[in-house]
Amino acid sequence: MTESVWTTLPDLASRRFGGSVVWANDETFAERENLLTAAAPGFRPSTFGHKGQIYDGWETRRRREPGDDHAIVRLGLPGVVRGVVVDTAFFTGNYPPACTVSACAVPGYPSPDELHAADWHTIVPRADLRGDTRNPFDVTAERRFTHVRLTIHPDGGVARLRVHGDPVPDPALVDLDSMDLAALEHGGRVVACSNMFYSNPGNLLAPGFAAVMGDGWETARRRDEGNDWVVVRLAGEGIVRLAELDTSHFKGNAPGWATLSGCAGNPDDPAAWSPLLARTRLQPDTRHRLLIPDSQPTTHVRLDIHPDGGMARLRLHGSLTDQGKVAFLRHYTETA
Repeated sequence: MTESVWTTLPDLASRRFGGSVVWANDETFAERENLLTAAAPGFRPSTFGHKGQIYDGWETRRRREPGDDHAIVRLGLPGVVRGVVVDTAFFTGNYPPACTVSACAVPGYPSPDELHAADWHTIVPRADLRGDTRNPFDVTAERRFTHVRLTIHPDGGVARLRVHGDPVPDPALVDLDSMDLAALEHGGRVVACSNMFYSNPGNLLAPGFAAVMGDGWETARRRDEGNDWVVVRLAGEGIVRLAELDTSHFKGNAPGWATLSGCAGNPDDPAAWSPLLARTRLQPDTRHRLLIPDSQPTTHVRLDIHPDGGMARLRLHGSLTDQGKVAFLRHYTETA
């Protein structure tokens, strides 16, 4: 999978999804938590604290003995890692010359000591780094991981760590007969959309409520007779019983109406689609919870907004079919 593809996948380590830096052996100059900050790195020259210039990243002391520095990250969304970005933005004379990235799968909520004893697999072999640069690395390990470990050789500063991939939930923690079939954490994914001028449509499926308008999906203003839309591949074939169309924070730019359609065949075939929700009027800044009567098994759902605007979240509650359950469980088994 090329970088241009995997960078569109969710950042499994993001703090907004519950990711955390659970341990680092050193953070003398800058705190480890900065690695997972959602915002791009920043820099203000000549801002000095008691330990020197303040950096927006993780920075360790200068080593005077053999060894390397390490940070362990718990993925907010466990899954299959497709690519890693080690971003050294603004670290110029103090970036690490090289790095290695490893990963492991540990159930439950292990302590740092338990993670040290885990079975770690190298997903990015030792590789050279450039300073003040996004350093991307492809990952080909086809298995599910819960934690990653960044090793820098031998010391220095890293601004951000991004771990892009496909979320793979633990089925023991999901009720397959009553779940959000579209949820990112369950394996739902946006596969097509008409416009993402202001923000990524993948935000629609993110956990929790949107914090601000920019945490949803917003299109440009249309100047034609068409409308905007997004297609979601469900976590598995399922029956949608309740839809939640959330326009929270969108006040002067909420869509006027919305429709939902479902597809259980080829989503590229117009004849494979059938109505799920008739054209429904929407209110600004409102969570709309709408029953879906007589729903049929579906693998994809298309949300059409009329004519344009912004949506905070899309929830599609229902159950997996027997076929959907088999595929859902098989995917977990194959990547566990």
